[in-house]
Amino acid sequence: MDITKTITAIAQSVSPDHGIGEELALALADLPDADVPMLFPVTRSLRAALSGNRVYLCSIINAKSGRCSEDCRFCAQSAHWRTDAPAYPLRSRDEIVAAARAAKEFRAREFSIVTSGKGINEEREVIEIAAAIAGISELGMRPCVSPGIVEQETLTRWKAAGLAHFHHNLETAPSFFKSVCTTHRIEEDVAVVKAAKAAGLSVCCGGIFGLGESWPQRVELALLLRELEVDSAPVNFLNPIPGTPLADSAPGITPLDALKTIALMRLAMPRVKIVVCGGRHVNLRDLQSFMFEAGANALMVGDYLTTRNRPVSDDLGMIADLGLEPAPP
Repeated sequence: MDITKTITAIAQSVSPDHGIGEELALALADLPDADVPMLFPVTRSLRAALSGNRVYLCSIINAKSGRCSEDCRFCAQSAHWRTDAPAYPLRSRDEIVAAARAAKEFRAREFSIVTSGKGINEEREVIEIAAAIAGISELGMRPCVSPGIVEQETLTRWKAAGLAHFHHNLETAPSFFKSVCTTHRIEEDVAVVKAAKAAGLSVCCGGIFGLGESWPQRVELALLLRELEVDSAPVNFLNPIPGTPLADSAPGITPLDALKTIALMRLAMPRVKIVVCGGRHVNLRDLQSFMFEAGANALMVGDYLTTRNRPVSDDLGMIADLGLEPAPP
């Protein structure tokens, strides 16, 4: 493998309006970890062309936790596994808005209501989430929901309440999905992403890496996200949770491999927000600041669904030290 030739071909093929194709993406996958920083001049340039020195910050609330019917092998909230994850019904509108107000204080511009379960179907819950969406919007923040698989009619109602973004991860490539989840088909996930796009919502859709997938399967996922024309692509890394089937999996991605994954997403989707989310402190470790060199331009701050993140002040300090700044509301 001629590493210099591969890097040069990637640099010549990609532009702010045109991502790399499958052949170059697979060539990127073969790059040794030690050579990943050779991609940074290209990925940094693409990030700067898209968002300058701004970093988009988002935060979430675990608004409904546990008792999920799905058997995703990495998830602490699945009813199939015995974990220490909390279980509680949907939080009230006031609780959700209060959490959003707190997130706004640390400069998050987008706030997402995340619920466990395959989807939201009860009318009471649909109404309560609509009220919370309106409340978040009144704060001057961009409301997002991550409710699982829902009907387009529900999305339309939430949009009328002020919904800006819809989040729904595919989690992994179609060819690997059955190794991760057997209680529903990935086609259902793809369908709800298409429904959200059809409803006129901005769609945030990505995956989790380090589940045992191959590099060609990471490429498969990246190219599918591009085909779906997602607006934001969350990049999560496995943080093994005791009690889940993947509990004994050591973080399967080295820091440089994680950076190569971020670079793949940026090079495949130059005009998409690449959001680094769960598991970053476990997998990137001391190389967290290099995520922006690899092409990320957005960051989830604050705690995750069932695990803690590092203090927001550390993230804001890192952003400032790099000469970057949080994007304004």
